[in-house]
Amino acid sequence: MENKEAGTPPPIPSRERRLQPTLLLATLSAAFGSAFQYGYNLAVVNTPHKVFKSFYNETYFERHATFMDGKLMLLLWSCTVSMFPLGGLLGSLVVGLLVDSCGRKGTLLINNIFAIVPAILMGVSKVAKAFELLIFSRVVLGVCAGISYSALPMYLGELAPKNLRGLLGTMTEVFVIVGVFLAQIFSLQGILGNPEGWPVLLALTGVPALLQLLTLPFFPESPRYSLIQKGDEATARQALRRLTGHMDLEAEVEDMRVEARAERAEGHLSVLRLCALRSLRWQLLSIIVLMAGQQLSGINAINYYADTIYASAGVEAAHSQYVTVGSGMVNIVMTVTSAVLVERLGRRRLLLAGYGICGSACLVLTVVLLFQNKVSELSYLGIICVFAYIAGHSTGPSPVPSVVRTEIFLQSSRRAAFMVDGAVHWLTNFIVGFLFPSIQEAIGAYSFIIFAGICLLTAVYIYMVIPETKGKTFVEINRIFAKRNRVKLAEEKKEETIDAGPPTPSPAKETSF
Repeated sequence: MENKEAGTPPPIPSRERRLQPTLLLATLSAAFGSAFQYGYNLAVVNTPHKVFKSFYNETYFERHATFMDGKLMLLLWSCTVSMFPLGGLLGSLVVGLLVDSCGRKGTLLINNIFAIVPAILMGVSKVAKAFELLIFSRVVLGVCAGISYSALPMYLGELAPKNLRGLLGTMTEVFVIVGVFLAQIFSLQGILGNPEGWPVLLALTGVPALLQLLTLPFFPESPRYSLIQKGDEATARQALRRLTGHMDLEAEVEDMRVEARAERAEGHLSVLRLCALRSLRWQLLSIIVLMAGQQLSGINAINYYADTIYASAGVEAAHSQYVTVGSGMVNIVMTVTSAVLVERLGRRRLLLAGYGICGSACLVLTVVLLFQNKVSELSYLGIICVFAYIAGHSTGPSPVPSVVRTEIFLQSSRRAAFMVDGAVHWLTNFIVGFLFPSIQEAIGAYSFIIFAGICLLTAVYIYMVIPETKGKTFVEINRIFAKRNRVKLAEEKKEETIDAGPPTPSPAKETSF
């Protein structure tokens, strides 16, 4: 009787799902082919940059019988590096159209074209004596990374049951870090980071794409995409059976039906409507803060400054590459640790702990850089600060936003939200890479005080605004944010209308929308 009066069906208790082989293999196929590739291309040009510059100079000499001047070399190399985030920005703007028209899995498969083609071009660039192929390929690889960085968390977040959503959501960042680490290994001068091996080093980016093309078609499309957007419940049930290994799927299906009703009430959202809608105001602001905080908190600056810090501690230039590999190991260990702990400690704790460690490391590093010439022992503390910062960032700010951004939006708004999210991620990435050298030249070590301040402000926002989403369904999380946005959901309004009977005149008040 109570449920009949309320006008809603009785809730079906959901059971804790275990990680089934199909779900595990689908995650590995999708993450290795997309996130690993993104991380690999992010780091592969860093360590052997002198080898690439030498190739640019030699090619220019063969064409013009003279070597490049310093300004032209700086311009070409800046283009080579900065085209990657700009391509990522472009990819983030088209991903919404792809995930709606081709599906989550279909988007990942199509995206492999943007990895295989540039891999071939970079592999033949030395033979063709055309450094322009490297610059063009970096743009295309950026587009590939921009699509992957949005489509992959969406796919994994929609595949996972709620008790595994945190674990699978962090797999995006885990495989990005693994890609970065292997790029650092392969880039060592004794392996492929030399004049003979660099074409192979760059062409290896096509291998994960080929493996994904061979394996991902055998795994199911997102059940939520099939049921909510395509209205195909039979396909969704079949996918759920394969992913969960259970025949009793009523709890999961009912959860998707509720979300589908919420989507029909809310309507399909464009980016402009998303930005104007009051009911999604705090969700939108939250992903902007999380993604901007992730990039503006200083991770790229730490990587940029690392060689200088290592050199001041007495590490020879030839050996600094091995210290970099050591920091990569710390990165992997802490990111995997975060993936294990995210469903135990929750999202908020990891984010707050991570930003706390990063902010503290930036403050201590400022002191070290200011006084290491007077107290030489402080230079070793600088290395500890770098490793501590990397450990802190890998605990929360790097992996956890990929989980949260999937959880705080329903299916109807997720596409537009990920376009905004991706644009903020790549734009702030480009801004830091473009402006930090100038800021560092102007104010030196004091630049890390700025990063410490950003860490503090981001942590305060997380503490005040972002709720704990561990163990909650998408609809439950949506209800939490509805209270924060001071709006009533469509189903709540319907229940009030049923309970209250015919409407009666009332004084004018502020409306929900």
